[in-house]
Amino acid sequence: MRCVPAAVPDTDMKKRLNSADEAVALVPDGASIMMGGFGLAGIPETLIAALRRRGTSGLTIISNNAGVDDFGVGALLRTRQVRKMISTYVGENKEFERQFLQKEIAVELVPQGTFSERIRAGGAGIGGFYTPTGVGTVVAEGKEVREFDGRLYVLERPLTADFAFIKAWKGDTAGNLVFRKTTRNFAPMMATAARITIAEVEHLVEPGDIDPDAVHTPGIFVRHIFQGGPYEKRIEKRTVSHG
Repeated sequence: MRCVPAAVPDTDMKKRLNSADEAVALVPDGASIMMGGFGLAGIPETLIAALRRRGTSGLTIISNNAGVDDFGVGALLRTRQVRKMISTYVGENKEFERQFLQKEIAVELVPQGTFSERIRAGGAGIGGFYTPTGVGTVVAEGKEVREFDGRLYVLERPLTADFAFIKAWKGDTAGNLVFRKTTRNFAPMMATAARITIAEVEHLVEPGDIDPDAVHTPGIFVRHIFQGGPYEKRIEKRTVSHG
């Protein structure tokens, strides 16, 4: 894991940033970044675009998927800024496929449930867990396998990162976040598993404007926040039915 800036006091002034470009200036070459999103839903579009503009390289990206060729994480793959991908599904990205087959990128494929639990474990400070998923496959190669109650389980280690880039529907300047529908996917867990979480939000409000019972990610887990956009909110695969 790379060295990242030391912790700063959790004040609104320190948390609120003016732009995505200011946020990605904190990210050094070689950093590991968790990126929220499922397909193209709920991805940190503004942060990804700013990271591409800055040209930060040698990145390890921990993301459920690799975006598409020209959008999402795929935009960073196209500019060769990604050294390693830790993902569950990468089938919509031809550039990723080309780099993988040409051995130009390191890849760790993780079953989706295991991926989610490894991130949760990282945020909870759990050193490892046993799961039956992957036993007897390449997923279990080189890992400890134990038997519990007549069933085999493989030991999985937690996932953590230097940074988490997440997108929320609404947030306040104290860092409290609210997600909408399917955009509430991996982001809440990632916010707990990274040393520095940077959140972009569609609507940035003042503390007290969000009902405490509606908060999905408390501000204690968010180091920096800014209002992002404009958002494309692309659809990964558009299906049209003709009636």
